[in-house]
Amino acid sequence: MSTESEPASDRYDKTSPWPIVVVLGLVFSEIGIVFGFYPLAIGGLAMFVGSVSGIVHEAGYVASPWRLLSGLGVALCAVGVLILATQADVTAPSSFLGAVSGNAVEQRGITVTGTGVVLAALGVAAPRVLRR
Repeated sequence: MSTESEPASDRYDKTSPWPIVVVLGLVFSEIGIVFGFYPLAIGGLAMFVGSVSGIVHEAGYVASPWRLLSGLGVALCAVGVLILATQADVTAPSSFLGAVSGNAVEQRGITVTGTGVVLAALGVAAPRVLRR
């Protein structure tokens, strides 16, 4: 005897594609960062942060995923600058810009910072472009 109020044929489970995208984003970003494939790392980080923003929006915690995407992009920028600050003197622009040809840790910091800048800009620009 079933005590449920609706028949089984009327129920359906809502599935979401986001968990797969989260996993792929993490895998791609880690492979890119560890092995030095920086475009793959940037794409993986963007996929991961975008899917987290989509999950939170789909769950109804935020009205728009774009503001969260922008905020997470700023957080990535902060993490990237912290990584760079451990390796280079961030107060001197020449030292900071010289990190581009630096060691692997500096390259990872630049990758995270660059991804954060792109995502923050996308989170600000996309709603304006999509309204048109």
